[in-house]
Amino acid sequence: MQRLNLPTYNFKLKSSENKTLIFDKLRKKYVVLTPEEWVRQHYVCFLIEEKKYPISLIALEKQLIINNRKKRTDILVFNNEGNHEIIVECKAPSIKITQDTFDQIARYNLKLKANYLIVTNGLEHFYCKMDFKKETYIFLKDIPKYL
Repeated sequence: MQRLNLPTYNFKLKSSENKTLIFDKLRKKYVVLTPEEWVRQHYVCFLIEEKKYPISLIALEKQLIINNRKKRTDILVFNNEGNHEIIVECKAPSIKITQDTFDQIARYNLKLKANYLIVTNGLEHFYCKMDFKKETYIFLKDIPKYL
């Protein structure tokens, strides 16, 4: 898999039926290793190891309904009160991050009302803080560490 613009982590990998699997420590199972999953697993480790977010506050692929359609967040981080704090949208490294990507995460956030949005393809990372009064987001250089 491609080297990402994130710290290097040790992952458990295995092969099954001509597919490479990666162990997901949040879901506690092996999942198919796609380029997007490679980014998601790195970003989860980044949140836990570098930003010190507890595993217990992180959920993967949480379903939500938008306009009667089922959607899934890639990574959803909660705060200590159980409210949505951060939504992370992961793309494969080969996918260019465009306005459509931001529109997608913004649609999710109309429902979830998270304070921070992150869009990453593992090579580029965009961090935004919501300004709910002005109904916009402010780009940041980084996200805060867990308090």
